[in-house]
Amino acid sequence: MDSRTVFLAEPEDTRRLGATITHAIEPGWIVTLLGGLGAGKTTLVQGLLAEMGERGRVRSPTFTIVESYSPAGMEIHHLDLYRFQAPTDWIDAGLDDLINGRSILLIEWPEQGGTFVPAPDLKITLAMCDAGRLATLSACSPRAQKGLDSLGMAAENSANSANAANRDLSP
Repeated sequence: MDSRTVFLAEPEDTRRLGATITHAIEPGWIVTLLGGLGAGKTTLVQGLLAEMGERGRVRSPTFTIVESYSPAGMEIHHLDLYRFQAPTDWIDAGLDDLINGRSILLIEWPEQGGTFVPAPDLKITLAMCDAGRLATLSACSPRAQKGLDSLGMAAENSANSANAANRDLSP
């Protein structure tokens, strides 16, 4: 599997990336979102959900653990595991019940859930840099590889990684 990296100069670019990803994901996918506080994880989810047709307020589930949405009849669960005290909190919160092959799970701070968090199809890592953020999309399953390929983005390799900051991910 390979990955793609894009430079995000401002929050609107992060929302646009979320909107773009919408065209690659399907029901049943697990998407993990990694990055420090303020890296743009929830902003990316806002763009994704808006593109799917969600018109309500999309907020961080930091205090609720899960926020669920049903844009266009789809089941989408946005999870934030930041406040987990132990990986077993995944079981205590009943989060396995959300894995049903029909839902899309968007999981912030997946490392807090340890081995209880299912393997992702797509891993998105957001990192702060001097002029904005870098987002790296890594396919972790054949269906995610196919989804990323459908977006028409070039794969990362040593020859093109220097140009990663100049990629356009507009839908």
